[in-house]
Amino acid sequence: MANEEDDPIIQEIDVYLAKSLSEKLYMFQYPIRPASMTYDDVTHLSAKIKPKQQKVELDMAIDTLNPNYCRSKGEQIALNVDGTCTDETSTYSSKLMDRQTFCSSQAASNVSRYAAAIYRKGELHLTPLHGILQLRPSFSYLDKADAKHREREAANEAGDSSQDEAEDDIKQITVRFSRPETEQARQRRVQSYEFLQKRQAEEHWVHLHYYGLRDSRSEHERQYLLSQGHGMAENTELIKSPSEYLMMLMPPNVEEEKDKPVAPSNVLSMAQLRTLPLADQIKILMKNVKVMPFANLMSLLGSGTDSTAVLRCIQQVAMLVQGNWVVKSDVLYPKDTSSPHSGVPAEVLCRGRDFVMWKFTQDRWVVRKEVATVTKLCPEDVKDFLEHMSVARINKGWEFLLPYDEDFVKKHPDVVQRQNMLWMGIQAKLEKVYNLLKEHLTPKKQDGQSAHPLLVSGEQRVNMAKAKVKQNYGLLEKELQKQKAESKANETLSKMDISNVRIKEEPVSDEEPMDASAYESMNNGMVNGIHSEENSTDSLNGHLPGGCTDRVAQELKAFVMTTFKKQFVLTLSELKRLFNLHLASLPPGHTLFSGISDKMLQDMVLDTGCKQILVPFPPQIHAVSPDELKVYALWEAGDIYDQHRQVLLKIFTKNYRVRRNVIQHQLSQECGEDLNKQDVDRVIKDCCVSHAGMWYLKGTVQS
Repeated sequence: MANEEDDPIIQEIDVYLAKSLSEKLYMFQYPIRPASMTYDDVTHLSAKIKPKQQKVELDMAIDTLNPNYCRSKGEQIALNVDGTCTDETSTYSSKLMDRQTFCSSQAASNVSRYAAAIYRKGELHLTPLHGILQLRPSFSYLDKADAKHREREAANEAGDSSQDEAEDDIKQITVRFSRPETEQARQRRVQSYEFLQKRQAEEHWVHLHYYGLRDSRSEHERQYLLSQGHGMAENTELIKSPSEYLMMLMPPNVEEEKDKPVAPSNVLSMAQLRTLPLADQIKILMKNVKVMPFANLMSLLGSGTDSTAVLRCIQQVAMLVQGNWVVKSDVLYPKDTSSPHSGVPAEVLCRGRDFVMWKFTQDRWVVRKEVATVTKLCPEDVKDFLEHMSVARINKGWEFLLPYDEDFVKKHPDVVQRQNMLWMGIQAKLEKVYNLLKEHLTPKKQDGQSAHPLLVSGEQRVNMAKAKVKQNYGLLEKELQKQKAESKANETLSKMDISNVRIKEEPVSDEEPMDASAYESMNNGMVNGIHSEENSTDSLNGHLPGGCTDRVAQELKAFVMTTFKKQFVLTLSELKRLFNLHLASLPPGHTLFSGISDKMLQDMVLDTGCKQILVPFPPQIHAVSPDELKVYALWEAGDIYDQHRQVLLKIFTKNYRVRRNVIQHQLSQECGEDLNKQDVDRVIKDCCVSHAGMWYLKGTVQS
């Protein structure tokens, strides 16, 4: 009370709220005005605005007659910007810097608490501001001067090198196709600074008319800053209690809440997670964790969660593998998405990942090379599949990430049975898509003991293998004898004791033995197609009974010729792989099962007109096997491209990798200038593969 008596009220002022310009009124904050600049010069000022961005550019007139203005400097700036010629595009048409450009920036993001006030005849009229813009000088004319300078330098250089204009302007270009853009990549691009700058630059400028302070139009517009009616009916905003009125004038500051960092879109706190429906909680958890035991899932969902409801929801987004839950492939790779590595569509990725999951239902170990061979997917995609649910072990492969959950399997046999039926359906689809062998698709027992890794000694492995061979030996021998009896050409072979046949053995020092270990499953325990027992001591040593040597040579020659006419260039390791595949497709008792060594195969390659290409591999390259360093090529195929291929192969005797322009230049020099692009592409495609912008002979990229 004492303070109120010391500060008495002198005058009461009526306050009115004017809203005619509330959505159009901006306040401009100018810098300190130079003595030579007049802000109210109408005849020399222009303005333009981008409404969405609230961005303004103003051209202010400079008083060039002012004694503080340096005329020589103004002339120099105009000359640097526009040059000597003057036209409509000139920045300074008077050849003098007579105006200055100002660009705006927002001074405050929230202007709801600011208003413009006019005091007139004892009344205070307030108009809310729509924006506050700070104007700063723009020096874009300096960029224009630099551009003019670069253009003049380029013109001078073009004049000095005019004698080179007669050269051919045709240049080789590289065409690259962009990968399909994923939804995550599109969101990152839209939120990037470069994209926002581009969007802002695309908005068109709206040119404005400027009216000076004393113009009649300005006087007319200023009248809108006054409240149009003094009746309280038109100012209902002011019919409020003092606290509400103060709250309107000074609303609470909410900028701090808006400026708080926002968590990434794929991150949820446990408190936020538990506000979602149960199905969404389980889906988010499985999508992020990938593999989880059921007990861990229940602990994350919190106490009081019904396990029956969880089991019902988990089967919608995950599959049971070794008693643990693995997220479904279509949850990780939704429809209409693609691989970030190879651009492969989601349908193919889901099929490949399902194959990996199915393999882990059969065994705890999976070999990465086998998955890549079956699915035909790139190594990066296969690695992603395996990292989702397994861990790499040196010299062993990929082991399933979690141990077998025996407790869950015993407690929920109905769920396990239902999941086994689902896996049988997936297995049938995989069999059709990947053409898998029947014996590979036989599911293993899914009981607790079989799922645990067993330690088997070497002697036990040998005994198991012997028992399996003896079990199948009778059936194989009967089938072989039946086919021999039906074929008159194989009468001599029917007299042979199949148990005494062994593959030809050659010294390791002379030639490397043919590696057929990868195809043992195709031959069902046979060595190059012939069964052998432990007690056999005799060998053919390369000599076939009954004069079959010529027929073996003819069959082998036909295979080599057919293969090289399709491939043109092969390493020895790739040729052996194709030969083993050829053997697997032949019926039992075929002549090629008589035993073909590496030396016989290489001699036949040279006899059919092929040549070994001595590719100079660098010493730092370590091949997987010496066979990958032996490269053979068909020297004469009997078509019009023989000469071109020979020139190409000679190039690779000097370097193991070559650029395309070197190949094209050498072919044009050796075969004539009239060689077109289609011929060059045909020759390169026959013999080479591209990797990282360089060309290699087929099969030598990994070397």
